[in-house]
Amino acid sequence: MTARTIMIQGTASSAGKSLTVAALCRILKQDGYRVAPFKSQNMALNSFVTREGGEMGRAQAVQAEAAGIEPSVHMNPILLKPQADATSQVVVLGKVVNTVAAADYYRDNRRLLSVIRKSLNLLRRQYDVVIIEGAGSPAEVNLADREIANMRIAQLADAPVLLVGDIDRGGVFASLVGTLQLLKRNQRERIRGFIINKFRGDKSLLQPALDFLEKRCRRPVLGVIPYMRGLKIAQEDSVYLDERVNHDVAGRLDIAIIRLPHLANYDDFDPLVENANVRFVSACAELGEPDLVVIPGTKSTIADMQFLHSGGLDSAIHRKLNEGVPLIGVCGGYQMLGSLISDPDHVESDESLVQGLSVLSMETVFKQGKVTRQAEGTVNADRGLLKGMLGLKIHGFEIHMGRCSAFSESPAFRLRAMGRRHSYQEGALDGSGLVFGTYLHGVFHNHEFTRRLLANIGNIRGKQGEGYRATDKDVAYNELANIFRQNLDMAKIYSIIFGGNHG
Repeated sequence: MTARTIMIQGTASSAGKSLTVAALCRILKQDGYRVAPFKSQNMALNSFVTREGGEMGRAQAVQAEAAGIEPSVHMNPILLKPQADATSQVVVLGKVVNTVAAADYYRDNRRLLSVIRKSLNLLRRQYDVVIIEGAGSPAEVNLADREIANMRIAQLADAPVLLVGDIDRGGVFASLVGTLQLLKRNQRERIRGFIINKFRGDKSLLQPALDFLEKRCRRPVLGVIPYMRGLKIAQEDSVYLDERVNHDVAGRLDIAIIRLPHLANYDDFDPLVENANVRFVSACAELGEPDLVVIPGTKSTIADMQFLHSGGLDSAIHRKLNEGVPLIGVCGGYQMLGSLISDPDHVESDESLVQGLSVLSMETVFKQGKVTRQAEGTVNADRGLLKGMLGLKIHGFEIHMGRCSAFSESPAFRLRAMGRRHSYQEGALDGSGLVFGTYLHGVFHNHEFTRRLLANIGNIRGKQGEGYRATDKDVAYNELANIFRQNLDMAKIYSIIFGGNHG
């Protein structure tokens, strides 16, 4: 039997499409359906690596997790990763195929429809329901003839569409009505209902506007979702960083994460956010008096290294390290810890060479060929930040273009790629134990590792801390589903999916 489909589109980016798909995936899973997410084309800096070593959008991996299934590149066959030079790396079925400017991509992107169709059909053969996520807005009239992420995919999947609007930013009713009006007649007919997202306040005061919307557009409002804070679920868009509020809890460690212009995979640090006062900073004046400085991953290591140099953050980081403040680099941030970053073939940048922070004795060279793999192994050091962790089991995934050559540093980990027999050394820890770098995304999601790491930082900084709290992802997805169940008309949504024929 071919799976039923439903598509979640939005009036704009960050309207709440990804979270809505995740919630519906968990609700349908709870109700006994085999359900899978799908997004034909995703533009994002946050990505994930599957067991097979394929790269896909992080949001679809989260949605698969909510659905209780293994992530697959077929859930996001096309991934665009923006770079510093106004180009994007194009990842097709998990592997990099080229790097192009936007105009060139949209000139030739319809050739990818056959890839999208095959992935969608594969999922439809394996599951009962496929929940499709759109991208941006379906009413981007300049791209209407070239888009492969919204109404063209709804037509391909013969999917009814629910349109999500963000009321918190204002103008939601104009956005919903305007989006509908800008669509072609056959596209408008696919819109079966509206979801109002991020509402704060008394819903009874909103009712007249809901009645107006339903009368004007002759479509139901299927739910009003409250504004949700403190969700322990990975967010896709960097807008999350703009909206997040710092909550300083007495006794907690203070962690400053450098907000690089091309920061990627910021959900790496969610376990730190749960257990410390975490601040994302982009200027020297914001650095303050942290107990730990973190340089995160980035899609454009050389450009973001130049950002550190130009704004003086490189010197500020050195000063903090000299004051005994530990420093951690992840992926691109790890590369920045070395003395040199070179790109002789201009794989990532027009620059051939840039100076790193020189706090680790290593160099990075960019060459063609991207490392994408899940890996597991053990901690390989026992001092400073990693004191008491020798032999501790860890796992995560790698996504990077460059290769590091460490000259005198101790490797931080001994890892083995999934499906491979041979192990390899990874990461580095300096002689003082205060500087630690790794390519391993998700390293902080190893709860015992992070518990001990924070305790070690507390010892280094003379702070006791308040104890470590691990987040149960299954509980978080169930909480998300409960909020949506309470605020959506699921009976109508099931009727839209199944045409009234469901158990």
